[in-house]
Amino acid sequence: MAIYFVDSSALVKRYISEIGSAWVLELFDFPQDNEIFIAAITAVEIISAITRRARGGSIRSADAILICNQFKSDLQTDYQIVEITEEVINSGILLAEKRGLRGYDAVQLAAGCAVNLLCIASGLSPVIFVSADNELNLAASQEGLSVENPNSCQ
Repeated sequence: MAIYFVDSSALVKRYISEIGSAWVLELFDFPQDNEIFIAAITAVEIISAITRRARGGSIRSADAILICNQFKSDLQTDYQIVEITEEVINSGILLAEKRGLRGYDAVQLAAGCAVNLLCIASGLSPVIFVSADNELNLAASQEGLSVENPNSCQ
């Protein structure tokens, strides 16, 4: 079992087929029994990504509804949700200043770092940060996290 923190750019690949989707889907294979953490804001970002694709015509509206419903169902069972606390926000502010990240990317990284600290303090393996965003991955690596980019794992 491994512990992953998965940001929106990677998690959307579980629901919409694109480069890196096969790798992301493997994270959820039963025999591996991985723990998957996501930031609470990921729910908003995933629903937004799916509905925007439907509006843009790259997926059918009926499919978007089904995908959104599947994600909402999975949200109840498949993920450990990291709440966006004042501490995470403050850490995100520092990361945005230090690494020049976009707002939600800084919050995603702050949440991933918080999970990593909890894992280490509990004697567990460090978290693996999963993102399809190269800039965010560089910042995560600079913060000492192990990083996987599903776009590079084909």
